[in-house]
Amino acid sequence: MGPHKNLQVWQDSMALVSMVYKMTRNFPRYEVFGLSSQMQRAAVSIPSNIAEGYGRASNPDLIHFLHIALGSSNELDTQIQIARNEEYISEEEYHQLENMNDNVMRMLQSLIHTRKKYEMQTGQTSKPQNL
Repeated sequence: MGPHKNLQVWQDSMALVSMVYKMTRNFPRYEVFGLSSQMQRAAVSIPSNIAEGYGRASNPDLIHFLHIALGSSNELDTQIQIARNEEYISEEEYHQLENMNDNVMRMLQSLIHTRKKYEMQTGQTSKPQNL
């Protein structure tokens, strides 16, 4: 099992992907290649970029991919709002998705901060195995 699979942020982002897929199944048929697809791609991008970052050899590469994951999470946040505005999801579903995504964003921001702090304190750009 890769080190990224042990991260709570990766596990929670995988749960977010599942929830997005579940909720977009109920979108109107004409949204299959529109908002539904965009939300699925943004959600999938979050754990995928976490995994890709952890597969890289350097801390700067990891931070770069964590920033991409954070950008995808922000993109998904906008799309969740659009789905709510268009009444494709209920208020309850909106709050559930919003809370899950907010939690993932906070964890990503914290992890980015931790990785930058490690690099500044140690001057090392290689990745420690335990972070």
